[in-house]
Amino acid sequence: MRGQKWFITGASGGLGLALTERVLAEGHRVVAAVRRVAALQSLKDAWPDALEVESVDVTRAEQVQAAAARHPDVDVVVNNAGGAVIGAMEEMSEADIEQQIALNLLAPIHVTRAFLGPMRARKHGTFIHVTSVGGRAAFPSGALYHAAKYGLEGFAEAVSQEVAEFGIRTLIVEPGSIKTGFVANIRWTEELADYKDGVVGKLRQQIKEVGDEYASGDPVKMAAAIYAISQLAEPPLRTVLGGDAYAVLEASYSRSLAALQAQKDLASSVMLEGKAGFNPQ
Repeated sequence: MRGQKWFITGASGGLGLALTERVLAEGHRVVAAVRRVAALQSLKDAWPDALEVESVDVTRAEQVQAAAARHPDVDVVVNNAGGAVIGAMEEMSEADIEQQIALNLLAPIHVTRAFLGPMRARKHGTFIHVTSVGGRAAFPSGALYHAAKYGLEGFAEAVSQEVAEFGIRTLIVEPGSIKTGFVANIRWTEELADYKDGVVGKLRQQIKEVGDEYASGDPVKMAAAIYAISQLAEPPLRTVLGGDAYAVLEASYSRSLAALQAQKDLASSVMLEGKAGFNPQ
C-alpha cells in the first residue's frame, strides 16, 4: 500500500503532536497545520522529507482554503485543533463566545469543506474529527465549549452520511482527559462573585488544584489507537478514548435512554391519526 498523506491541525502539542509523530513513524507523510512553525522545527529536522509544516490559523477560512489548495492529494484530514474557555456562561465575554465557536466548530467545518472536493473527485479519503467527551455530555463551566463540540458531532455525523457513497470515511474521536498540561492550556473567565461559591466556582477550583494530577489519558497511546482505527476497512463512526470518558458517557446514555423511554406514551399522544411521521433512515 502506498504511503498516505495526512493533514493534521493543532499538531504542535498534545494529542496532535503525538499523532503526527505516530503517523510519521508508520511511514506516511504529514502536513502539520500550526500557528507557530518554529514549534515543530526539531520534528522537521528529524523528518525533513516526510513532514511539511504549514502556518495556518484555522479560524481564518482563507488560510485554510489556501493550504488545502496546496495539498489536493491529502488522504486523511484530522480536525484536532481546539481549546476551552472555562467559567460560567454569564462570565464569558463576546470575544470568548466568538473564539470558542470559531475554533472548535467553524474551523473544522471550513477544513472539511476545503478538502472534501478533491476527496470526492478521487472517491477516497478519511476525515477524523477530534471532539471530546464534552461533545456528548455537558458540565457546568464549559457552555460554549460544549455548544461547539456538540455542534461538531452533529456536523460530522450528518456529513459522514452525505459522503460515504463517495468512498469517504468519517471518524469521530471522543477523548477524555489527556496528560498534556491540561490546566495550563485552559483559558479562564473573570469570575463573578455570584458564581464563586456555587457549582461553577467549585469546579473551577477543583480543576485548578487537581486537574493535571487526575488527567489520565496517555497522548501516545491515544495517538496509536486513532491511527489503528483509521486503518480499518470499516472503522466505527465514534470512538471513545479514556476510562473517564467511557464512564461519563455510559452513565449519560443510560440516564438519557431511561428518560426517553419514560416519555414514549406522551410522544405518541400528540400525533395526527394515521400519520407515521418523518424518519429518514
